[in-house]
Amino acid sequence: MTGTAPQHTDVEGVEGGVGLTAFLVAAARAIETHRDDSLAQDPYAEHFVRAAPACTDWPVRIHQVPEGDGNPLWGRFARYFGLRTRVLDDFLLRSVRTGPRQVVLLGAGLDTRAFRLDWPSGCEVFEIDRAGVLEFKHQVLTDLAATPKVKRVTVPVDLRADWVSALTNVGFDLAAPSVWLAEGLLFYLPGPAETYLVDTVDRLTTEGSALAFEAKLEKDLLVYRGSPIYTATREQTGIDLLHLFDKGPRPDSAGALTAKGWSTSMYTPFDFTRRHGRGPLPEPNDALEGNRWVFAYKSRP
Repeated sequence: MTGTAPQHTDVEGVEGGVGLTAFLVAAARAIETHRDDSLAQDPYAEHFVRAAPACTDWPVRIHQVPEGDGNPLWGRFARYFGLRTRVLDDFLLRSVRTGPRQVVLLGAGLDTRAFRLDWPSGCEVFEIDRAGVLEFKHQVLTDLAATPKVKRVTVPVDLRADWVSALTNVGFDLAAPSVWLAEGLLFYLPGPAETYLVDTVDRLTTEGSALAFEAKLEKDLLVYRGSPIYTATREQTGIDLLHLFDKGPRPDSAGALTAKGWSTSMYTPFDFTRRHGRGPLPEPNDALEGNRWVFAYKSRP
C-alpha cells in the first residue's frame, strides 16, 4: 500500500454531523499508528482523512501538532481513541477464538478491522452503516488496493431502518453464536433507540455470543462543556461533540443484559491505561471520567 488516496467529494453521510466524528477517530488512529509506542496499527486511517475535503489539513502524525502531546485533542483525546481501538481489537479477537465466527460491527464507519486484524479461518465480518459511509470507505480502500483478511460483508442500511432484515438477508446466521461491537455509537442515540438496539442484539444472538459497547454515565454532559478536550475539538475541527451527543437520560444497558442472562463487566478507560502503561489518566474537569467500556457474554439462551 503506497501513496495517498485521492480526494473524493462523494461523502454524503460522512462529512456532516455524527459522520464527521468518524474522521476524528481516523485521524487519532493515524497518529497512534505512527507513534513509537503505538498500541494499535491502522495503516488505512490517514488515507480516509486525506480523502475528505473537510479534514485534509488535520494532523495524522503527532509531530504535525505544534504542542504535540500537550494538545488536548490530538494528544490526550487521540491517545484515548488509540487505547479504545486496541482494547476492542483484543475483545474481538479473543471472542472469535472461543468459537463464534460471525462478527457484526454496528455503525461501522471507517472501521478497517476486516483488513488489518489477523482473523481465525472461517470468520465473517458484517459492517452495518449508511450507504454513503460504506461507499466512501470502499472508494478509498479500492484506490489503495486493500484486501480484507476475512470474509467481509457490507450491509448498507441506516440503523434507524430495518437493519435486522438487511443483516439476515446477506447471510447472518441466527442459529450460530456471534460477536457484536458498538464502538462510539450508543451515546449519539436517544435512550429508547439504545434500548431497542441492545434488546435486538439479545434477540438475534444465541449462547456463546458476545457484545462490547461504549457508554457514558454522566447525567449532565453540559457540565463538561468547558473541558479541554471538548473545547479543543470544537476549536480545531469544528465538531461540537456535546451538541451531537443525545441529552436524554441513558438506559442501564449493562444491567438490562445482566437481567437477560448475560455476564457483563464494565471498565473505565483508565483501567486499561494502567494495564497497557499508555493512554489517558484522570484529570480535573475530565470529559472522559464518565466513559465506560462494557463487555457482555451470553451464557444461556
